[in-house]
Amino acid sequence: MRFRASLRYRVALAFTLLGMLVSVGLAGSLYLLAIDMEARLIAETLSAELEDYMVRFEADPRALPPASTMIHTYVFLPGTMGVPEALRELPAGLHQVHMEGKEYYAEVRLNDERHFIVLYDAEQIRHRENQFELFLGIGMLVMTLASALLGFWLARRVISPVRELATRVSTLCPEAHGAPLAGDFPHDEVGTLASEFDAYLQRLAAFIEREQSFTADVSHELRTPLAVIEGAVDVLLEDPGMDAARRSRVERIARSAHDMSELVTVLLLLAREERGDRVAEYDCAVGEMLQQVVEEHRHLLHRKSLEIKLDIQAQMSLSVACPMLRVVLANLIRNAIAYTDRGQVHVSLDGAGISVKDTGIGISEQQMQRIFDRYYTGPTGGECIGLSLVKRICRRYGWSIDIESHEGLGTIFRLSF
Repeated sequence: MRFRASLRYRVALAFTLLGMLVSVGLAGSLYLLAIDMEARLIAETLSAELEDYMVRFEADPRALPPASTMIHTYVFLPGTMGVPEALRELPAGLHQVHMEGKEYYAEVRLNDERHFIVLYDAEQIRHRENQFELFLGIGMLVMTLASALLGFWLARRVISPVRELATRVSTLCPEAHGAPLAGDFPHDEVGTLASEFDAYLQRLAAFIEREQSFTADVSHELRTPLAVIEGAVDVLLEDPGMDAARRSRVERIARSAHDMSELVTVLLLLAREERGDRVAEYDCAVGEMLQQVVEEHRHLLHRKSLEIKLDIQAQMSLSVACPMLRVVLANLIRNAIAYTDRGQVHVSLDGAGISVKDTGIGISEQQMQRIFDRYYTGPTGGECIGLSLVKRICRRYGWSIDIESHEGLGTIFRLSF
């Protein structure tokens, strides 16, 4: 489940909605209670006035009825003329009637067929009700705003431990063994989360240490047998009695041993850098290195209708470990030759970088999305770490590598320094 708003805003919004719901509930309850009490008060007042007048009327029919700007009294027998139509057929009790464009409360009593009716002008009541509704609306708005402000303040206080934990976590590094996080937080949910971060960081640091140690140890251990193989190959190549077929096989062994030795050197350098050790870097002549790599790979052109063209337009030097650059160039050129059966592989060096263009089978859009993944299976079914290692070295030196390819037409790798 994904949340678009921050935790602070979600807490504040929840508190605001709660305040709004509470204010709406209170306002609705107060409004209904006030209307009910008002109706009861009006009914009691009119009933009392009418009962008092009926007693006085029995004693003296000439007694004056209750009257004011708000109250009007009617006493009539059925069929009496001059009585408003809306009052003639009202049964006993409290009613709301409309006459002459106004609204009235009417209390009706029957005594010896006489109709006693007291009217109360509801205009002032409606005015007070409108004022009361306005006050309730303002109160709801003020309550909602106060809830929002209080919610933001409380959210800030509540989220501050989480924010502090996030800040601390953002500065963590698996290689740096700092103080545990859990000791700086209370034993609550945030403290539990900090403890989990500590445990995860320990597992991650142990994994990185094992990986770096494995890479360094393997690189060191492989150097000795590779040196033995290269020495034995040199001795064999000095034998003048070796025929051409055997010499070709021994030269192939020599090239493979040389490539393996360079790969081991690069892996060792990367392992040292990841561990934080300082690695010596020297000025590496890119043009000379590129020419050497191209010549070392010309043997791959045998049995192919393919030529490799080298175009050095500018000379440049890079402050890098030369084996690193050699591995990058060798992988790009070797891949171009491997996936091109006829045509040309054009390698060019300008003032900004190197381009390797081939007329091979090309790369599909789906393959280009994963071509730099480690152990990715290429179009020929082989698995390697070549291009993933190239990407890793480029990332280390801040180089960029771009691909332009069309299936059946060829591919262009552009390495920009």
